[in-house]
Amino acid sequence: MAKIPKASDVRGPRTPLLFPILTALLFCVFAQPGSCQKTTIIVTAAPAIPSTVPEFVSDAAFTSAILNSTNVYREAHNASEVVWNETLEAFAADYLDEVGAGCTFAHSGGPYGENLAIGYANATASVEAWGDEGRKYNFRKPGFSEATGHFTQLVWKNTTDVGCGRRLCGERGWYLVCEYWPRGNVIGAFQDEVDKSENSSTGIRPRWLSIATIGVFIWILS
Repeated sequence: MAKIPKASDVRGPRTPLLFPILTALLFCVFAQPGSCQKTTIIVTAAPAIPSTVPEFVSDAAFTSAILNSTNVYREAHNASEVVWNETLEAFAADYLDEVGAGCTFAHSGGPYGENLAIGYANATASVEAWGDEGRKYNFRKPGFSEATGHFTQLVWKNTTDVGCGRRLCGERGWYLVCEYWPRGNVIGAFQDEVDKSENSSTGIRPRWLSIATIGVFIWILS
């Protein structure tokens, strides 16, 4: 089978092609403007997030995804694993019922620590969005920030329990609410409660960096 050349391997004169292209363009503009048809560009909107994502539809898969992804970040920041709490789960579910079909994206103001997310592909991706805020957290000046508040609650050492609820909000996707106890983000306690990851220079998912490095190496050799 003949080898298909790469685009970078193809060489040839390019200048001669410019003359007929420019000629046709000038003829179109000046000689017979009506002969030039307008081109319509159709932009297709991204498909709505599926309503049947297992991590949101299945209770068991949902609970497992929340706990597993949460505890990965907690372990990386020297915090003990959290366990599922049905009282917190019920509170989150009740709040989403109160929010209703309007799916107002706002905190409940309840007695627990709380993280919100909407529009992510699954529960794991939602938790990862919270956890990845840690890249912006200033460990040298510990404290609360709206840009990193989800992360600090997620890895707060004193927190032992979590419970979450979810609701499908049409094209906006799944609305996730997680409650934590004891609550985190207590002013004055950040230095003791939020530890820097031992692997902070590369993040807690170094396997993806390794895969990317291998991919670049293969691309260079090809």
